[in-house]
This record gives sequence, structure tokens and C-alpha cells, in this order.
Amino acid sequence: MSQAWGELTPAPGLLAAGGALDVSNLCRAYNAGIFPWFSDGQPILWWSPDPRMVLNVDEFRVHPSFKKTIKKFKTTPGCEIRINSAFERVIYACSSSPRAGQAGTWIVPPMISAYCAMHQAGYAHSIETWVQGELVGGLYCIALGKSVFGESMFSRASDASKIALAALVAFCRHHGIRQIDCQQNTPHLASLGAREISRDMFVERVASGLKEPSPEWRFDALYWQEVLT
Repeated sequence: MSQAWGELTPAPGLLAAGGALDVSNLCRAYNAGIFPWFSDGQPILWWSPDPRMVLNVDEFRVHPSFKKTIKKFKTTPGCEIRINSAFERVIYACSSSPRAGQAGTWIVPPMISAYCAMHQAGYAHSIETWVQGELVGGLYCIALGKSVFGESMFSRASDASKIALAALVAFCRHHGIRQIDCQQNTPHLASLGAREISRDMFVERVASGLKEPSPEWRFDALYWQEVLT
């Protein structure tokens, strides 16, 4: 990272501009609770908001209607969760799904290349919702040890991205992963149980997770019990 902007920047949480999106630099950034976020025509911008939005996996809200949706998905032939079977397809789909309130996407071509490299290095993972052989939704995240950082999601069918998130929560609960970084506060994330914590607490939790071995990134249907019971 090059030009440091510090805490006097007009954009709260913006720390620096410039640098490189290689695997080593990205791992260093995430280890410190920092992530890149920028648009076309901008330099690489590095952020660490305070407070930080996180989803504590034991606080994930599964409303009764959504629990029925998960149960139906779980028991319907041809409906399945896959991990890392189509990472590039997931990130490209996310890049064409702008965040709420944004006209464009922050997942610009350099970001796609960088996160595909992170995937090849074993640090980026896709959680995918498949129905009858079709990829209908999913998300991707970064995982370092047992620190998990959610990045983006997409949906082409009702509740498809939400099912993928529920699967990630189930996976995390099964493997003793405490929280999923959500980066920014949105009403949708808050409705699912995410909340803000201080940056200091967030960085402390990340450091704790980094000390733990990363689990094997695969999904077993038995994991659904983690969110259904």
C-alpha cells in the first residue's frame, strides 16, 4: 500500500490508496482487518471501517418461513450446496449485481483477477446454490485460518443467495468459526442478525481466528442441522 490517508480522510474508514492486489498484499491486508474497495477510474482504495459490521454466526436469524425454505431445499432432489465448484462464475455473477444504492459495481476486472488468484491460492471460496444442475445463487468469501470475510453475493432465484449465506453460517458453526465479516452496515444484513462492533474488537477477533487451522472447505448436508435446530 502506498499513500496513507489516516483518520483525517473525508471518507471514514479509508486508510490508503495505491499498492498492489497480489495474493501476498491481500493476505496482509485482511490479516489487519483491511479490505480493498474501489471503482473504475480510481486507484486501489483500502478500507477498515469503525465500527465494523459482522455476523456472529450464533446470532443468525432464521425466521420460520425461511426455515421452511431451507427444509424444502434440503429435501428436494436436485437442490444442493456446493463449495468451490464454480468460483469464477460466482464472482462474475456478483460483479453484475450492484450493491443496493449503487449504479455500478465495485468488482472491477482487477478485483476479479485478484480474487481468482486468491481462490487458486486457497484463500477465497465460493458457496453455491444449485437447482437441477443450474447455478442460481451464491456468494464468495475470504478465509484465513478461522477468520472469514464475506465479500459479495448474487441471486437468480428467490432466496438463492440467502440459502448460500445460511449454508455458510451452518459451515461456520460446525467448524467453530465465530463470525463472518460483513464490512458495511445494511438493513438486509441487520435483518439477518448482523451488527456493528468496534474496529478494535474486530481486529482482535481476526487475530484470534488466524491462529486456528483452516477447515476443509466442503459442504455436507448434515451441516444444515446447525441452522435448523
